[in-house]
Amino acid sequence: MKTEGGKLRFVERIFLILTFTLLGGFFQAINAQVLPPRPVIVTANPAQPLSFGAFSPGLTGGTVTVHPDGSRSSTGDIILFGMGYVYTPAMFYVRANPGTVISLLGNPPVTLTGSGGGTLTLQIGATLPAMPFVTSVPWQQQTTLLVGGTLTVGDIAANPPGNYTGTFSITVIQE
Repeated sequence: MKTEGGKLRFVERIFLILTFTLLGGFFQAINAQVLPPRPVIVTANPAQPLSFGAFSPGLTGGTVTVHPDGSRSSTGDIILFGMGYVYTPAMFYVRANPGTVISLLGNPPVTLTGSGGGTLTLQIGATLPAMPFVTSVPWQQQTTLLVGGTLTVGDIAANPPGNYTGTFSITVIQE
């Protein structure tokens, strides 16, 4: 296989390069299939429920909305008060495999009952991160999900002063 001066011929060099390339392909790392998906785990933070703070309806009522960024707004003749009452979006923790697409199923309105009589209607609203979102942290970590909502408030006679309470559920869809 040697030619003059100990040099390999061109064809023999190509043959050796192809041989090493093909053999090198047999020694590449082989990866097993990806682990099966884990179910999404959602837990509520009891220290931060959905809370609308203090407000007063007028003659016609309206809505009070708590946004997932922590701000609050109203429509109609609702007057928003500070008075030290906290308003917050609900906080949940979502644990899922990285790359899992998460969305919320539309939730029906919920009726809240007042301590002084009356009822309010709660509709779950926007979220932060906005839906749908893709989890990006490892399984051991969790993604914080903030959920806002909107209260439909009647006039002062229909919604007398007091504390209004109730519960709502969220349904998470793993895509």
